[in-house]
Amino acid sequence: MQGKHLFEYAIIRVVPRVEREEFLNVGVIVYCASLKFLKCIFDVKAQRMKIFADEIEIDEILANLEAIEKICCGGEGGGPIGQLDMASRFRWLTATRSTVVQSSKVHPGFCEDAQATLERLFRQMVS
Repeated sequence: MQGKHLFEYAIIRVVPRVEREEFLNVGVIVYCASLKFLKCIFDVKAQRMKIFADEIEIDEILANLEAIEKICCGGEGGGPIGQLDMASRFRWLTATRSTVVQSSKVHPGFCEDAQATLERLFRQMVS
């Protein structure tokens, strides 16, 4: 299928102290209904994270990010949320929450290739 496709994305953030509202971008989630695409990319730079917040538990952060990835993939590996339809999984992942791992507000755009868009957003917003 050629042409532009509406997509939505959110930045995955680590917010060590929610009350301070300081965060590090660690990943991106992209959803494109017309391409049946829901994926995320993340990268936790442990040394940078420890400088930002030395009390942070890197293993817990990684476990949360891996859960997001499993939910994006869908199926039983993503637990009950992973078994929802793709749109519902994206909405659940991007719902507002006050946790250490959270997402930004959802932003729309148009793309031809959702995977390339995911990688470009990751380079721009995280790397």
